[in-house]
Amino acid sequence: MEVITVANNKGGVGKTMQCYQLVCHLAHKGNKVLVIDLDSQANLSSTFGVQIQRTLIPEWLIGDIEAEEVVVPIDGGDEFHDNISLIPASRHLANLSKLMILSEAEIRKGAGRKERLLKIRLEAIAENYDYVVIDTPPMLGDELIMSLVASNRILIPTQAQDYSIDGLEELMDTFEIIKETENPKLKFNIIPSMVNARRKIEKQRLEELSQSFSITPPIRNLVQMQESISTKKPVFMMGKKTKGADDYKRLWKSLNL
Repeated sequence: MEVITVANNKGGVGKTMQCYQLVCHLAHKGNKVLVIDLDSQANLSSTFGVQIQRTLIPEWLIGDIEAEEVVVPIDGGDEFHDNISLIPASRHLANLSKLMILSEAEIRKGAGRKERLLKIRLEAIAENYDYVVIDTPPMLGDELIMSLVASNRILIPTQAQDYSIDGLEELMDTFEIIKETENPKLKFNIIPSMVNARRKIEKQRLEELSQSFSITPPIRNLVQMQESISTKKPVFMMGKKTKGADDYKRLWKSLNL
């Protein structure tokens, strides 16, 4: 089982979009995929047609309930949707840090450190899935730290703009700390997202980004991407000549997914 986290501590960079396309791509290839929505905004959950009043993720992480009680099927009529299971988010997830503080003694007995909770829970269900894809909130909180400890790979969507690129520094510092202390096999890929290559400033920022990091082929800022989310239809279902589908074909090839 491979665990992939999609993360950026800056919002509005296409993070949930990349999660949705990745999950659908993997499921369409015949893989069993577990999606974990750790963002209390629950945008990924709603894109998969699931809306709940209260998530049970905190209780699952702490060990009060089993995975079967928190995993739900998604809403979708295509065959590949049967390969997708979801652990949905809700606004209640915003209280995760407080709940962990209240359960600190119990966490220390079971996991030693709260950062390892998600890894332990996933190891218990590893035989059920080929991939786990995790969507994280746009902040460096407990959700992101636990995801990095549990993951094989982190995908970092970023815009080719000053504020987005500057925000990478803090995230990469966190990545290095986790790699040194908890997860030495953790890898990362930076995905230029929502790119308008016709703008000279974005083209220049892409060149600067490629000098500092190994970046993937970019995902363009196309109307088709928003249509994909609003219609709950991945780009590969929008026609062979769809520019967005071409972008993602290049991306998945570069990532060997």
